Amino acid sequence: MAAKSDGAAAAAGPGPEGPAGAARGGAGGRGEVTAEIAGPGPASAGGPGPRYELRDCCWVLCALLVFFSDGATDLWLAASYYLQGQSTYFGLTLLFVLLPSLVVQLLSFRWFVYDYSEPAGTPGPAVSTKDSDIGGAAISTKDSAVAFRTKESSPELVPRPAPSSASAYRRRCCRLCVWLLQTLVHLLQLGQVWRYLRALYLGLQSRWRGERLRRHFYWRMLFESADVSMLRLLETFLRSAPQLVLQLSLLVHRGLEPDLLTALSISASLVSLAWTLASYQKVLRDSRDDKRPLSYKGAVAQVLWHLFTIAARTLAFALFASVYKLYFGIFIVAHWCIMTFWVIQGETDFCMSKWEEIIYNMVVGIIYIFCWFNVKEGRSRRRVTLYYCIVLLENAALTGFWYSSRNFSTDFYSLILVCVVASSFALGIFFMCVYYCLLHPNGPMLGPQAPGCIFPETPGPCAPPADAITSPPRSLPRTTGTERDGASVGGERAGTPTPPVFQVRPGLPPTPVTRPLRTEGPVIRIDLPRKKYPAWDAHFIDRRLRKTILALEYTSPATPRLQYRSMGTSQELLEYETTV
Repeated sequence: MAAKSDGAAAAAGPGPEGPAGAARGGAGGRGEVTAEIAGPGPASAGGPGPRYELRDCCWVLCALLVFFSDGATDLWLAASYYLQGQSTYFGLTLLFVLLPSLVVQLLSFRWFVYDYSEPAGTPGPAVSTKDSDIGGAAISTKDSAVAFRTKESSPELVPRPAPSSASAYRRRCCRLCVWLLQTLVHLLQLGQVWRYLRALYLGLQSRWRGERLRRHFYWRMLFESADVSMLRLLETFLRSAPQLVLQLSLLVHRGLEPDLLTALSISASLVSLAWTLASYQKVLRDSRDDKRPLSYKGAVAQVLWHLFTIAARTLAFALFASVYKLYFGIFIVAHWCIMTFWVIQGETDFCMSKWEEIIYNMVVGIIYIFCWFNVKEGRSRRRVTLYYCIVLLENAALTGFWYSSRNFSTDFYSLILVCVVASSFALGIFFMCVYYCLLHPNGPMLGPQAPGCIFPETPGPCAPPADAITSPPRSLPRTTGTERDGASVGGERAGTPTPPVFQVRPGLPPTPVTRPLRTEGPVIRIDLPRKKYPAWDAHFIDRRLRKTILALEYTSPATPRLQYRSMGTSQELLEYETTV
């Protein structure tokens, strides 16, 4: 039986016990999303797993501080322009604050509506339990009106007991309060703040609860962190990046007059951009068990890398735009088109539909106007080198055109600004080299790099294990006891080893890492190929699949693992690979 994320049944049964995420596949579109939970095992198999630490809590609090400082300084600056009677500057500053915020709040509220809504005509997802054929418990969920059955009592479906009128009334009141609260939060443009606080709460709950609930809360914390990191990435490049260019242009146009409020707004926008990029990469790596997590030292190095490269980039933009406004607009549009085409040509696989993928590529094109953003699997050093060579040439050209319009003999500040652009870009490249050479999760760039796949402590091939499933094929006879004992069969000499019918080609020799994986216990098998890094896994993008997985995980006696379908091996081979 299978569990589809669109509301069909989600069943549990015996399954392979390979490492989570070991079956990796290529890009795949939306297909039949099947999740099944198999063979329970010890809840503590493979170690306690990841744990929410105090550093994670401090990171979220710092993200909240960056969010509030960015928004507050922009609104304060807009109010200052209004009081000074500069309506044009006031309108542009306020526009870059409100419009991106409205877009992000609508997207966040849409996610909430889907996550919190229930199918029409049903009080909630029904949960059914039964015993599997091999004696283990199995759990299934489906969005229907049927509820509970057991194999011992009766094979017939038993209707769920109708809730009392008082409990139904309390339930409706609670749901109404939640809807009103979420509506108010998003009307106040605080959707990201709510998600940050919820991620913090779930993380602390995972730290304080027992083993089973700890894993459950940790999963939900990862989902919430992924949502808020995506929302923040979209908002910062729709709000902070244009705001940064606008305020720098106005500052240069006014002749670099010292203005504390403008400097605070520029600094907050710059820090927000750098912090959001580093936080996004950290949450993305933390969410994937086939990748090593990004350390906080590496995250700080990424913040400094993006901070200085974006500072040089936006300052070059501001200098050029202060003199050549029309040509600056043409340059931005041309650069965005070229970068978007480059991203599309790379055939990204981030979203679950074609149109969402196109919109995503357009947003990445906007990001590429300002900084590097990895969207393709594999070693990215060549792409990074090519991108920053293009950026270096563009920065030099933009700054050179601006400097040529100045008075060389008397304008000493122009030369200082040119030096600031060059030194800031050089510092950014320096911290990028520090990250790749010393702090990259896969190891130093110049030394031997460990493979990106996460392996258990015991060395084994990076593929589904050979003893994952022991069911014989329907098309082949079972091996008799005489054959197993080595007797002569079909003229063959006794003791001659019989080659297996199905074999799995071994992968590259693994390298043990410090993140152990559970290789026992229940497993949720998802009938989709796994998206390749740096894409999010399907259960982070597809909210229907996420709801199904959380329902299965919550009703399972032990925290399950996730396993995606392998594209390198046929489905029948995976099912019967250990026959004979």
